[in-house]
Amino acid sequence: MKNPNTHRGAALLILVFSFVFLIIVGRFLYIETTATVEGVDLKEWAEEIRTSSYKIDADRGKIYDKNGMVLAYDRPMYRLQAIVDPDYSANLENPKHVTDPEKVASNLAPLLGLKKSEMIETIKNGQENDRFQVEFGANGREISQEEMEEIKDLNLNGITFQEEAKRYYPNGVFASHLIGFARSQDGDIKGITGIEKQMQKYLKEEEGKISYERDKYGTKLLDPNQVMKEPDDGENVYLTIDQKIQTFLEDAMSQVDEQYSPEKIMAGVMDPDTGQILAMSNRPSYNPNDLGEVENWYNDLIAYPFEPGSTMKMFTWASAIEEGVYDGDELYKSGRYQVTENSSTIGDHNNGEGWGMISFNEGFQRSSNVAASILAYEKLGPDMFKKYLSDFHLNQQSGIDLPGEKTGSFVFDKPIEQITTAFGQGSTVAPIQLMTAATSIANDGKMMKPYILSKISSSKDGEVIKERSPEVIGEPISKSTASQVRDLMGQVVTSENGTGQKFKLDDFSLAGKTGTAQISKPGGGYMTGRENYTFSFMGMAPKDDPELLMYVAVQQPNLDNTEYGSDPVSHIVKTVMENSLHYLDIKPDEESQTKVSQVKLPDVTDLSVEKATSRLKENFNRVEVIGQGSEVERILPEPGAEVLKNQRIMVITDQPTMPDLTGYSLRDVHRLAEYFGFNIETMGNGYVTKQSIAPGSEIKEEGYLVVELAPPE
Repeated sequence: MKNPNTHRGAALLILVFSFVFLIIVGRFLYIETTATVEGVDLKEWAEEIRTSSYKIDADRGKIYDKNGMVLAYDRPMYRLQAIVDPDYSANLENPKHVTDPEKVASNLAPLLGLKKSEMIETIKNGQENDRFQVEFGANGREISQEEMEEIKDLNLNGITFQEEAKRYYPNGVFASHLIGFARSQDGDIKGITGIEKQMQKYLKEEEGKISYERDKYGTKLLDPNQVMKEPDDGENVYLTIDQKIQTFLEDAMSQVDEQYSPEKIMAGVMDPDTGQILAMSNRPSYNPNDLGEVENWYNDLIAYPFEPGSTMKMFTWASAIEEGVYDGDELYKSGRYQVTENSSTIGDHNNGEGWGMISFNEGFQRSSNVAASILAYEKLGPDMFKKYLSDFHLNQQSGIDLPGEKTGSFVFDKPIEQITTAFGQGSTVAPIQLMTAATSIANDGKMMKPYILSKISSSKDGEVIKERSPEVIGEPISKSTASQVRDLMGQVVTSENGTGQKFKLDDFSLAGKTGTAQISKPGGGYMTGRENYTFSFMGMAPKDDPELLMYVAVQQPNLDNTEYGSDPVSHIVKTVMENSLHYLDIKPDEESQTKVSQVKLPDVTDLSVEKATSRLKENFNRVEVIGQGSEVERILPEPGAEVLKNQRIMVITDQPTMPDLTGYSLRDVHRLAEYFGFNIETMGNGYVTKQSIAPGSEIKEEGYLVVELAPPE
């Protein structure tokens, strides 16, 4: 007979198990009905588990010069990774993880610039710490596509690459302060300085994304619920700078930087009719691809106000002429000037000796501080002079579309301060302010707003989104005043009394004004010594109708005893102006030509080479045959042109070959290059000494010709 307690125990167990069963079934029914667990939507959770997603890269917008030459773009770079987890490929015949650290390190260490022992240690540490993969620091990042393919060809187990975009600047230091640079920050590329920063909202890219559902083996489901967000590339930005003119400027500045080792060089080239900046550069500079130790982050042309020196005098004279208080033939006593009995004495730059009684026109040629003081204080008066300075916008920002522009400050309270401002001392301005004001002199009275941005276009279809137009921001002087000031500036270059004789161009008339600015010391006073100045020049050419406006300043160059501060400045001005005007196909003006008779070039293209050459030699001293053909293909210059008897005449035959360019002028080189369609790059100034295409070589259209020039001995 069974014990009653046994029946009661069994019943209790059945009851407990029934209760648990009901709870479990109820829970499953609840989950099946609501599809949630602990507030988690199981349907969404399952979809998330089944969903694969990955990003689709987008490119930051490109930056171009005005002619479509690319200046900045995203370049694919690669990050090297070594898979060290054996489980990744344990059952595969061809392992996908590193199986031989010694072999990997032996092959890669020399390519990455690492020690073999360091690489082996990194790989083994990853294996010991159960890591999936390891990297090799900075040496394993930013690997170029060529280097990546070279490493792939080694067929090393476990070595993989992750593609990354890096902002790349193909021309290195070329206009680096102007273009600026961008860097990756928190996964996004952001502009840090220059145009990269200024145009960030247009250049910025947005990555795309694609997601779909898959099975546990990674195979896309038949109905994958695929969602795709298209990548959005940044827009393309076109600048006003001209790659060719910028190259002329960079080369000339590099030569001066190497020869004279100055503290600073600032230079800019502008189209005064529009306000477009065609070139802009600084020294010290930097390479945005490899920042390293950067001596100067600032674009000094817009962010370095300083006492400009005598370049300010062009505005003092322009103000007096416009106000009708100027008589260029009026005489004054040069040497020294004292505005009040108790004030300091102003002296001319030749130790206050002056040149006796001279005219105000001659005072401008000689850059007389006394003449500037009299015009500002006695002829114009301080209040009227200050008004004109304001009209020239010398007391405000130019508004150029670059970040970091700074303005100087006018010290104009005391009489002595009012007259020192007239010749560029005491008060400070940034170079871009001077250039902006000078456009009114070059552009018949109309002052133009400087700008860098030409247009912004869509990276998808090229449609122009935004375009910049020239903007007149003032008319401080009349057309006749502007012309008169340019004439005075022309005399600075051509007159035997002029301070700018070293700046005279070979083929173009130049109007300009020199400047020698003192450098202030911390705590007051000025530095002393013949090198402790900022030497500068503001020039425009051709004089009567300027196509280019240029400003150059060189601070504290190292000079030999026989050299002057104007030497490094004039080298930059002459090299860039002469080359750029020829490049722009500006016709040389008669005023700059040698005063000898010119002869019309006859048309001999229908004659044989022998007869054509004989005919040309009757009137011209330098006739050169280009090639070995017997028929005349072309005459350079063109028939009918008025040319000098000693000018080079080139007879192009029907079988042209590359001539020996030794002794060619830059004008001759450009003429030949234009005819044959060469892409030309020049270095130096003067006459050709070296050429990249060997004499006698076959001439190929759109070839690349590099010539080096030097002054004649």
